[in-house]
Amino acid sequence: MLKNKLITALSACIAFCTPSSATGITYTKADSLKVVRLLTEGIKQGEGTNLMLYYGMKMQGIPYVPHTLEVNKTEKLVVNMRQMDCTTFVETVFALALTTRDKSVKWSDFCRRLEQIRYQRGKVDGYTSRNHYFLWWTENNERQGLVTQPLRKAAGRYARRQVINIDYMSVHPHLYSMLKGNKADIATIARMEKASAGKEMMYIPAAYTGLTEKQLACIRTGDILAIATKKKGLDTTHIGIAVWGKDGKLHLLNASQIHKKVILEPKTMKQYMSGHPSQLGVWVIHPVL
Repeated sequence: MLKNKLITALSACIAFCTPSSATGITYTKADSLKVVRLLTEGIKQGEGTNLMLYYGMKMQGIPYVPHTLEVNKTEKLVVNMRQMDCTTFVETVFALALTTRDKSVKWSDFCRRLEQIRYQRGKVDGYTSRNHYFLWWTENNERQGLVTQPLRKAAGRYARRQVINIDYMSVHPHLYSMLKGNKADIATIARMEKASAGKEMMYIPAAYTGLTEKQLACIRTGDILAIATKKKGLDTTHIGIAVWGKDGKLHLLNASQIHKKVILEPKTMKQYMSGHPSQLGVWVIHPVL
């Protein structure tokens, strides 16, 4: 009798925790329940709540795990509330914030927002439809009216221009499990990379990230910060959420490869970037909420 109960309990646990793709979305029941719980709590917050900060802080402690979207043979929307990398962390927080702005607590509405953020024209249409570079992510979400770039208007003397020249994915397809050996997708990615050549993004140089909140008024708590890089073939190497700390300095709330979890980085942004000489500075992307 006890053995049967243990088997039943174990089976229920496996069903609860095992990812399913039956609906075209890869997730576990635990993921969907957590999303609904967070939305139900979030919608009760006051009108002036900074939703990016609120949901970002709720994610603290979730383990950092790379490549969480590379789990299917063909591209599907993946929701993983148990493990995150820097991009899926920001996307999940943004999707939660948008769903709350929409005054919804529905799982389906959250998934619709996540798909809109993550994919070109807001729809899954194969591996190449995902916004693999943060330039593409920014352009896609700006076209949809979901984000703005405050550095275009209010960067003052601190901003600089980064000329984009991306080709990392097409040059190194073996590093991407869903791209490796797929000549058609490699060619498509290469064409998309070429179309982006010469575009410019504004950034705040690393040396200026230690300035005060008043001096860097173009950066608000809850903005998305993307770290611009000097690395050949890439535009950015890391993203997170801006937080002006109690010390008056800029910090990054992020899924950290260094700390192996989602964390509000104890170091200031300037201290963090000083240890990474390949980092140029930060793009500033403002969510429209």
